Amino acid sequence: MNAGGGNAGDSREPDARPGESAEMRGSILDRESEMTFQEKNSSEEFRAAALHDAVDGLREKQPEASASVAFTKPQIVGFVALAIVIVVCLVLWLVPTLTVLVAIATAVYVITMLDRIVMFRDGLASGPLRVSDERATAIPDDELPTYTVLMPAYDEPEIIGELIGAMSALDYPRDKLQILLLLEGDDDVTINAAHENGVDEHSLVTPLEVPPADPRTKPKACNYGLHFATGEIITIYDAEDLPEPLQLRRVAAAFSDMPDNIACIQGMLNFHNGDQNTLTAWFAADYGLWFGYLLPGLMRSSSPIPLGGTTNHLRRSVLDHIGAWDPFNVTEDADLGVRIAEKGYRTAVIESTTLEEANPDPINWIRQRSRWYKGYMQTWLVHMRNPLRTWRNLGTFGMYRFTILMAGTPLIACVNRGWCTSR
Repeated sequence: MNAGGGNAGDSREPDARPGESAEMRGSILDRESEMTFQEKNSSEEFRAAALHDAVDGLREKQPEASASVAFTKPQIVGFVALAIVIVVCLVLWLVPTLTVLVAIATAVYVITMLDRIVMFRDGLASGPLRVSDERATAIPDDELPTYTVLMPAYDEPEIIGELIGAMSALDYPRDKLQILLLLEGDDDVTINAAHENGVDEHSLVTPLEVPPADPRTKPKACNYGLHFATGEIITIYDAEDLPEPLQLRRVAAAFSDMPDNIACIQGMLNFHNGDQNTLTAWFAADYGLWFGYLLPGLMRSSSPIPLGGTTNHLRRSVLDHIGAWDPFNVTEDADLGVRIAEKGYRTAVIESTTLEEANPDPINWIRQRSRWYKGYMQTWLVHMRNPLRTWRNLGTFGMYRFTILMAGTPLIACVNRGWCTSR
């Protein structure tokens, strides 16, 4: 399921039962832990309440944290005022103003690149968490935490068989593992493919149809699935992912050895088709640098870590506390990583790899990267609605790293494009 596949700015209300109030929805969801999966899935009231919470939960409880509104009024006023000042300066003092603007862009570029070098050095010195095979398998099955895997899929009927194979390879006790295949209720081709492959409520992979409602995004589906999840630890895999078989055991062991303020353990991502062409080779090198060195560098400095879109393993209690995913954010994973840090929790990076499929097509690659940059800027704007609060929550260095990553990364891409175009 594409995280940017729907309209992340659409604020249309999901379907709800007539006369259903916020109190009624809250009452239904309060009984969530007392209901079985079948009871929840067969209850129209529960499904409607879960859908409403999946779409509107964050923006109702923490409106300042939701990207459903692109810009707040103070931000609009500020940006318009800044634009007017720049235009006036360009009219009155063209060359000096251009010089200042280029100098600012250059300074941000240089600072961002230097910070990447520092992150790489820190990541090289410390590296990700390492959990040996012996430690991963040492915890008795009856002492392992319960685990839920959320797997959003949309219009992907051809990979259902591979998905079942990848999940069957996971080394984790079946009575403590719940795997939910999240399917849009009107995605008939994928639903039919799941049924043809024997996916039902009694199989290892359990299908869960998400009622059709805007926004049609991956985080909305995950929020909905969270209401049916039974695990103490929640993770997300994309439908085509091939996680290392011992990954869940490694994460469970890491959580048991680490303090309670570790809310998330991010696994490493790479590609099984890195040698397909030059673009996929670059992709593999990029991911190797990001997950192997830069994220461990952020972990060492206790900086906010923008999560990857998959293979992030989260404590369920923390997810409930911080409001889960923002269904209107294009990069809901990065946003969640920042909110984890803002609430005083930390993210760790573990040496356990999930293989994905790198995009071999340049046009699709450009679209994907553009969506990521849009999401980074969207996340920065959301958390800069109250910069003083963000600064207090993250600290000076955390605020600096957050800005360099979320705002600096898209700026570097724009500067690189401008430099290449001008040559």
